[in-house]
Amino acid sequence: MTCKEAERLVIPYIHHQLDDDTMSEFLEHIEVCPNCKEELEIYYTVEAGIRQLDKDTGHYNIKGDMEADLQASRQRLHGIHVLDVARYAADTLIVISVAMMLVLQARIWWQCGIF
Repeated sequence: MTCKEAERLVIPYIHHQLDDDTMSEFLEHIEVCPNCKEELEIYYTVEAGIRQLDKDTGHYNIKGDMEADLQASRQRLHGIHVLDVARYAADTLIVISVAMMLVLQARIWWQCGIF
């Protein structure tokens, strides 16, 4: 992902509008590019500041909130990855089980003289 693409995705990321693949690429880029991370911090600070003024919360650890949001996004992507691996493993076990049942059933039919 280029810096231009990452900068274009800052606002959608802040508003939680990115799909999982795009978010993964965005987070990878933010980790290695200090300029884009700074851009994210600026926009996040403005967005969070406006939200806090509207709600009148008085909470001012915006950088900490951004880091927590980044961490939550990483954890969400990790959880999705774990579920994908588990789904692939379950699908593989199902296919192997069905194949094994067919082989055993064919053996029973062979012994009974059906084949």
